[in-house]
Amino acid sequence: MGMLCAVSFNRYGRLYYLDPGEFSPKVGDRVLVPTDDGPEVAECVWAAQWVSEDTAGYPRVAGLADDNDLRRDELLRKRKAEAKTAAKKLIKAHELPMKVVAVDHVLDQAGTGGARTTIYFTAPHRVDFRSLVRDLGATLHCRVELRQLSARDSARVQGGIGSCGRDLCCATFLTDFEPVTIRMAKDQDLPLNPLRISGACGRLMCCLKYEHPLYAKFAESAPAVGTRVTTPEGDGRVVAHSVPKDEVVVRMDADGSRCSCSRASVCGPRQAYESR
Repeated sequence: MGMLCAVSFNRYGRLYYLDPGEFSPKVGDRVLVPTDDGPEVAECVWAAQWVSEDTAGYPRVAGLADDNDLRRDELLRKRKAEAKTAAKKLIKAHELPMKVVAVDHVLDQAGTGGARTTIYFTAPHRVDFRSLVRDLGATLHCRVELRQLSARDSARVQGGIGSCGRDLCCATFLTDFEPVTIRMAKDQDLPLNPLRISGACGRLMCCLKYEHPLYAKFAESAPAVGTRVTTPEGDGRVVAHSVPKDEVVVRMDADGSRCSCSRASVCGPRQAYESR
């Protein structure tokens, strides 16, 4: 058990959880977050609270941002914006099929020429951008790296709103992309319309995996669609499943009406029932 707070480097961006340590940041406070390139400024969006899980493995807040930190953060954001604008112009000039997704910049801390800009992009195929890197370096006066992102990584970096109306899972709390298959959509009786089961990245939605184990477990014990069953209301044939309600929908032999029955109340295949 320990305390955690949540911060974000961009408004409505991905949340990062940190141990507040000796500090007590409130919502809206700017805090320093340790990174590989030194502490960076982020906004606290969830004040420090006690949580039941072990917090030993979480990074610790490096401190509250002061005026110097805020000025440095403002300069950093300005450099990123300039780099993004320059990259778009040069990509167009070189006629490359690239789309700039995000830009990272590391400031020169001690005048040693250590400034570095990393530009993340998407493209339909591998691109030869060596001449572009040279022109970017000459324009931005720093070392430039270009990194191509997959469709899923692009959605995670940019963020957005899913069809459910909530922030994209990959941009808020997912840390790893796990395989998602069309079988998961079929098992959940979802329409196989790409527009209905695809996320902002154009790939199958990650959330198809969330409830799939529940549907798989239900299918192990529930009678399959088309199976004849005996219910408290009489005999009939299973025509659908309602997994969230733990029910099966049965069309009754007597009058053709549909009846929702709990999984536990359905006796199972008629043949198995008659063989008892």
